Amino acid sequence: MASPALLMRVVASAYSAAEKAATIVRNVMAAGDLGIVEKTGANDLQTKADRLVQMSICASLAQKFPKVTIIGEEELPSDEVTEELIEDGHCEEILKKTCPAQYTGIKEEELVIWVDPLDGTKEYTEGLLDHVTVLIGIAYGGKAIAGVINQPYYNYEAGPDAVLGRTIWGVLGIGAFGFQLTEAPAGKHIIVTTRSHSSALVNECISALNPDSVIRVGGAGNKVIQLIEGKASAYVFASPGCKKWDTCAPEAILHAVGGKITDIHGNSFQYNKEVKHMNSAGVLAALRNYDYYASRIPNTVKQSLVP
Repeated sequence: MASPALLMRVVASAYSAAEKAATIVRNVMAAGDLGIVEKTGANDLQTKADRLVQMSICASLAQKFPKVTIIGEEELPSDEVTEELIEDGHCEEILKKTCPAQYTGIKEEELVIWVDPLDGTKEYTEGLLDHVTVLIGIAYGGKAIAGVINQPYYNYEAGPDAVLGRTIWGVLGIGAFGFQLTEAPAGKHIIVTTRSHSSALVNECISALNPDSVIRVGGAGNKVIQLIEGKASAYVFASPGCKKWDTCAPEAILHAVGGKITDIHGNSFQYNKEVKHMNSAGVLAALRNYDYYASRIPNTVKQSLVP
């Protein structure tokens, strides 16, 4: 048996790193001292969980794949990472899948991994635990081609016997796993958008789409999960604020199941290592009927958001 392609080994290791991350997230919360720091203001927070998880994921993947570029959300001092933060396992199940032919020749130095150690930090600090995700996105040639999303608190309201947490993963050309793919109710326009970063423009854009209902939740990972599980039909965020590490993993998973994510103008996101981190022209995504929503974004909104 030939050894698995690099991409599959990276995804399999990212899966285990994300599971380890979830344990850290839960342990920090259980210990009760979140160590909250304001980065740019009260809506831009960092906790001890963000810091420890980023150290854990980046160090674990860098140890195995030293030539891969890894870009994380948090600016951290390059401390020695303690041994208990290192995850050296991998998901065997993922290694059994066949790597798509177009990705079999990838070299380490051609991959960029975008890490959001805790997407939905504000919600985490407020106890809205089901909004929280850990995101590991893998890009090649500037495109998001694979991703892992862990929800540390999936099922946390389902009672003591429920298994806490889950990991969703996907690779373009293989598909996405760890959840039940469901389409939103036919003929219903349900929009998922930001909970803590709203603005007049965000609301103007949503109103123009004339939705049947609007769901406001934290975290880009969580919003894309709403799409792939059929709870929402479009993710609309007409504002800067989202960054490449917020969208890389969710994009790969959404695209792996036939959905589409772009900025408000319909431009796809670029994930090469030199790219600017901010998605300054917002986000528009759908599992199905992307064009319906794209065609209804008002020009006034587009003119206000410069890519």
